[in-house]
Amino acid sequence: MGERQASVTRNTLETQISISINLDGSGAFKADTGVPFLEHMLEQIARHGLIDMDIKAKGDLHIDAHHTVEDIGITLGQAFFKAVGDKKGLSRYGHAYVPLDEALSRVVIDFSGRPGLVMNIPFTRAMIGSLDTELFSEFFHGFVNHALVTLHIDNLKGANAHHQAETVFKAFGRALRMALAEDPRMAGMTPSTKGCL
Repeated sequence: MGERQASVTRNTLETQISISINLDGSGAFKADTGVPFLEHMLEQIARHGLIDMDIKAKGDLHIDAHHTVEDIGITLGQAFFKAVGDKKGLSRYGHAYVPLDEALSRVVIDFSGRPGLVMNIPFTRAMIGSLDTELFSEFFHGFVNHALVTLHIDNLKGANAHHQAETVFKAFGRALRMALAEDPRMAGMTPSTKGCL
């Protein structure tokens, strides 16, 4: 499948973001975003997806974290789109259930070439640390719209909002790992009857 790495820089009047990823890494993670809880969640993607990630972001945090979180999602999606390439030999689909104490989440992903997000996380509180839980939707919308994936996220159980979020991001990492794996029986072929994704 070749080398699956990408670096993307995105600069706007609200944020300046640079992200480098290696889809065939070991889960190495570095981040400097000014949003500590988001960094904790991004590390779950890296470690459980075995994706090396280096993320730097400067945003208008004096307003709030909205633009920074959304734009990290956008830039990460762009990096994934670039790193995945032509998708030949790709498993394409991935899913995972992940528990953490009382919480349980399911994530299903399809590298379909079509952006779509269905997300159901009934957070038990509005803030986790200093991060508004509404911003997780902004992050995942940004990601799917630019990675061109279909993503279903369901938090099935949970009383602790931190646990709810962490199970989602761990499951997301695991689902990515499955979908991005090389399928030796699909070597050189695109995993679609259309012949392209």
